[in-house]
Amino acid sequence: MGPVENWTTIGDLQVRYLDWGGDGPPVMLMHGLASSAHWYELVAVHLRSKYRIFAADARGHGQTTQAYNGYDWQTLAEDAVGLMDHLGVTRAAVFGHSWGATVALNVAARFPERVSGLGLIDGGTSAPRISQEAWEIVRARVRPRDVSGTREQFLDRLRKQLHFCWNDQIERIVQTMVYEDGGGQIQDILHPENHIQVMRAMWEGPAFGFYAKVACPTIIIPAGPRSGQEQSQRAAQKRERVAAAEAAIEGSQVRWIEDTVHDIGYHRPEELARLMDEFMSELPFGPR
Repeated sequence: MGPVENWTTIGDLQVRYLDWGGDGPPVMLMHGLASSAHWYELVAVHLRSKYRIFAADARGHGQTTQAYNGYDWQTLAEDAVGLMDHLGVTRAAVFGHSWGATVALNVAARFPERVSGLGLIDGGTSAPRISQEAWEIVRARVRPRDVSGTREQFLDRLRKQLHFCWNDQIERIVQTMVYEDGGGQIQDILHPENHIQVMRAMWEGPAFGFYAKVACPTIIIPAGPRSGQEQSQRAAQKRERVAAAEAAIEGSQVRWIEDTVHDIGYHRPEELARLMDEFMSELPFGPR
């Protein structure tokens, strides 16, 4: 049985969120950039029997309001706390994937009384150099992903990229992140101008600037490189970023998931859920 789809108003947003129910400790899940709350579907099914699981489409994503501003960390953190308030949740474990990991990091740093534990899933780590470059240089380098073409062309590219784990569920999930325009072309729901606002926030406030403000138990779950890529420069740089985050976030732990891809939730959902559960089983959730 899948999650229940619900809506609420948070500030000037109409927020769509998924609720897997459950009577256990509350857990808020935050998706990555140009993604949607559905990213967690294959993971949440392994946790719903022990926890109260919920996940929203962030502003400008999925079916939530296509806001034209508010992609700064403070506003995004306030959006998350607003959902907790709507659900009557006092404190929750907060997990984020990719960009969502840095959003979750900011929730923990800015609203420490609301977060019982923090999970950074292949995200929430950044290299200091991003803030040392001029914004014009960074802006020229970071561009939205390529989702051009018809629906079938879009899906065919993803089928090839994720051939080792592709299934009907993933095919349905990835389509919650895009739309078909009047010309029959697939576009990201996250508008390009809003993507730039996100990139600007990451440049102005990189993740490492918030590590010292995290006061709750934290687990960092990076995706290990696929087999044969362990010695690449990219893999080495990632290990350095993860080690720096672990050293800077007091009481944090790192649990790598080896031989997988950035979208761990598609490829290794059971293993990801197991690590999340092991971490949360030790948390002092306190008042819900």
